[in-house]
Amino acid sequence: MDAAQEARNREAFRQAVVNTLERRLFYVPSFKIYRGVAGLYDYGPPGCAVKSNVLAFWRQHFVLEENMLEVDCPCVTPEVVLKASGHVDKFTDLMVKDEKTGTCYRADHLLKDFCKEKLERDPNITAEKAAEFRHVLAVLDDLSAEELGAKIKDYGITAPDTKNPLSAPYPFNLMFQTSIGPSGLSRGYMRPETAQGIFVNFKDLYYYNGNKLPFAAAQIGQAFRNEISPRQGLLRVREFTLAEIEHFVDPEDKSHPKFSEVSNLEFLMFPREDQVSGLSARRIHIGEAVSEGIVNNETLGYFIGRVYLFLTHLGIDKERLRFRQHLANEMAHYATDCWDAEIECSYGWIECVGIADRSAYDLRAHTEKSGVPLVAAERFSEPREVEKLVIAPVKKELGLAFKGNQKMVTEALESMGEKEAMEMKATLESKGEAEFHVCTLEKVVTIKKSMVTILKEKKKEHQRVFTPSVIEPSFGIGRIIYCLYEHSFYTRSSKGGDEQLNVFRFPPLVAPIKCTVFPLVQNQQYEEVAKRIAKSLTATGISYKIDITGTSIGKRYARTDELGVPLAITVDSTSSVTLRERDSKQQIRVNVEEVASVVKDVTDGFSTWADMLWKYPTHSSSASED
Repeated sequence: MDAAQEARNREAFRQAVVNTLERRLFYVPSFKIYRGVAGLYDYGPPGCAVKSNVLAFWRQHFVLEENMLEVDCPCVTPEVVLKASGHVDKFTDLMVKDEKTGTCYRADHLLKDFCKEKLERDPNITAEKAAEFRHVLAVLDDLSAEELGAKIKDYGITAPDTKNPLSAPYPFNLMFQTSIGPSGLSRGYMRPETAQGIFVNFKDLYYYNGNKLPFAAAQIGQAFRNEISPRQGLLRVREFTLAEIEHFVDPEDKSHPKFSEVSNLEFLMFPREDQVSGLSARRIHIGEAVSEGIVNNETLGYFIGRVYLFLTHLGIDKERLRFRQHLANEMAHYATDCWDAEIECSYGWIECVGIADRSAYDLRAHTEKSGVPLVAAERFSEPREVEKLVIAPVKKELGLAFKGNQKMVTEALESMGEKEAMEMKATLESKGEAEFHVCTLEKVVTIKKSMVTILKEKKKEHQRVFTPSVIEPSFGIGRIIYCLYEHSFYTRSSKGGDEQLNVFRFPPLVAPIKCTVFPLVQNQQYEEVAKRIAKSLTATGISYKIDITGTSIGKRYARTDELGVPLAITVDSTSSVTLRERDSKQQIRVNVEEVASVVKDVTDGFSTWADMLWKYPTHSSSASED
């Protein structure tokens, strides 16, 4: 099959999935009656249920299993926090504008689309030109604004909608800006990630955890990015749900006590060296990847293994899941190692989870900006003699000079690093005073020699104080859910063979509704039995739907198969019922009093459908299937 035909097949499959999702109200464009807003979507009833189930399993698999500390922080974030983290200065994409209409586009997306279009649909492309386009796609993330602009000009790329010429690329900050309070003087942003709320709370969380490392904090919440030109449905949106973990660990000991539980897992990995050499992803044991240094440390490897288990339990196809290591040009300057869990769908390989060793960058940045030390301590069994920097502010002198600001100046002095402190000491001794920038005051103050004593002295220490490193798994929930939709979707012929029926093969774990209840015919006795069954399902915590419409049972099965409902109860007598499994379409007979517990056992994973086939008599009826 040639590339063009493959692209058309992917597009047709995607359209079938999206049409079904929108028709059955899994999600729809937001504000649709007002023509919608790009990059914003509403989840309908089944979509909400799937999302809720995914997040419930995330909490169980990570927060409960690892005894994490869950927090919930505001979406509105003061500018100073995001200034410290680097988002205000660096959270940008390169944008181009239609020079006549002013419509904005993301520059790298236009170049990427052009190259892919040529590779997939141009039958006359030369081998040399194809190699050039592949090279551009490979280095796209590394191109500067000037290089991107030159490529767009060389290839004659114009505005997609109007074919008008485009401006040169320029940076655009992706954060939504707002002001906090009525004065408009306190600037803030809608958070672009949930991580910063955890970092600024480190001191209190560390205390809450008994001043012990390692520990992890977790947060589920909305994040906002003012995407230049949102596309690809749920994959690139302006408001989305993140589930993030910040695992704080001693930088000198990144081992993990539970690593042996995942070390034998084998899955597709795509190390940096293989990507550079033009090789494909290969199956590697995560234990080998850590021991051979492909993955930087055990804790990072442990979370890669746990992410693999999480995604495959949700229903992601393990053959279309890989862990790709960031190339040197993709790595943040502070990161020690970073891997993306990528899932293949009709759009290609999509990054859905990032698992990074962010070193101590974030806590150090907030320590420096806030003046509050975000550090941990290791107590020694025996005291150790070390040469120690001592900074002793003279509070009386500082109080006279700075009055109400004394506390902030004192904290800023105490949090100085050794280099800055020794430079201040030299300046104070030679000039009698020194200029000092206090971050929390956002101004430079003058420190006199009488205000602070700085010296180095040998002393015995009972503990080592250090800034912890952070291992961060970050989950894009919407992206995971969309890939799950594609991986779960298939069609099968109706009984007569005259139409194709859509089915979502969701595992019971994430299915929006666990079972349906159908009285076979509109009959008061059967409807009463259905209500009794519904009551028992509610009591056992099983989500269900009753369908008492007069349509054929086959059509009712087809409707709920399209919603991904794993089990259907058909009330066709007052003492026992038919229980049908979605994918095999097999049926068993179960007593009315037992059926709720059977459904719970299967949907909670305590028993399999195969167990039930062995335990209960099978049932077949030509009138009861599609």
